[in-house]
Amino acid sequence: MSLAERMKRVIRQDVQSMHAYAIQPSAGLVKLDAMENPFRLPPALQRELGERLGRVAINRYPTQCAADVVAALTDHVQLPAGCRLMLGNGSDELISLLAMACDVPGNTILAPLPGFVMYEMSARLQGLAFVGVPLTADFELDEAAMLAAVERHRPAITYLAYPNNPTANLFDERIVQRIVDAVGAQDGLVVFDEAYQPFSSRTWMQRMGGQEHVLVMRTLSKFGLAGVRLGYLAGAAALIDEIDKVRPPYNVSVLNAEATLFALEHADEFARQAAILREERARLQRVLAALPGVTAFPSEANMILVRVPDSAGTFAGMKARGVLVKHIAGLHPLLANCLRLTVGTPEENTLMIDALKASL
Repeated sequence: MSLAERMKRVIRQDVQSMHAYAIQPSAGLVKLDAMENPFRLPPALQRELGERLGRVAINRYPTQCAADVVAALTDHVQLPAGCRLMLGNGSDELISLLAMACDVPGNTILAPLPGFVMYEMSARLQGLAFVGVPLTADFELDEAAMLAAVERHRPAITYLAYPNNPTANLFDERIVQRIVDAVGAQDGLVVFDEAYQPFSSRTWMQRMGGQEHVLVMRTLSKFGLAGVRLGYLAGAAALIDEIDKVRPPYNVSVLNAEATLFALEHADEFARQAAILREERARLQRVLAALPGVTAFPSEANMILVRVPDSAGTFAGMKARGVLVKHIAGLHPLLANCLRLTVGTPEENTLMIDALKASL
């Protein structure tokens, strides 16, 4: 039996028909495609972190250190009374764990589209139905369509990315509240994905204390630790206790945990970096607004969605000029001719704007 025949027999057919998550090669390019924090730690903190990681007991499983991270994050986010949080190897793992924990026959996962692709992928890999509800033309929630989908499908999980990826906007708060109420009335869960919280003007972290069907998920990737892979899910203690049962033991390494503790102890440095990125986002918005043929959409994240006359040509031109952004026109019809620009350092942003102007 050939390998192709063997794989056809043993690998799920739906997996064989899926596309893997695409990661662009970026060597030698100004990398502005993945919403990473562009800043390295100052040299003194680099040395301090290196020495600290060198003292970690890597011969032991991560037990106390993970508990220490939970305690530190609980304090850092000012977790409401009656809530607790669990850790994930990035928020990607938490999304998979949520699908696994809610894998009851007939259950559905619902999310607006375009949105983060892992919501749908996790549902399909777990054998759950996924319902995507298109946003409006200006990337706002379609309230009538969302409420109709909630009533019809009674989703176990409704994801609301807050701000949304790849559109970067915060949804209308009044519509969001009505959707939260509707999901609660149908006995489902709402998960606010706050991956871009360091750059956003609003959060549901403190509000979820009074709504036990609401969960808040965050990652430290946009905080500045994309390489550490640390996410966390917060919600009512009894609910988190149940979801936590499907988490693999020791899913967060001792090195990840120690790096997270170090970062939280130096949160002021990461807050300084986030402030620079918010200022740069505002500068980019002003420059983009003045470019003929370019539409820049509102952003509360460390990225800006832009529509250009020819996104494929502009993307290729920018890449040829050494700047890598994300071409997302093919992800959803609403994203026709759209590029997603990550907010970088002031120097990187200037290079990006110059490349964009030259490539239009």
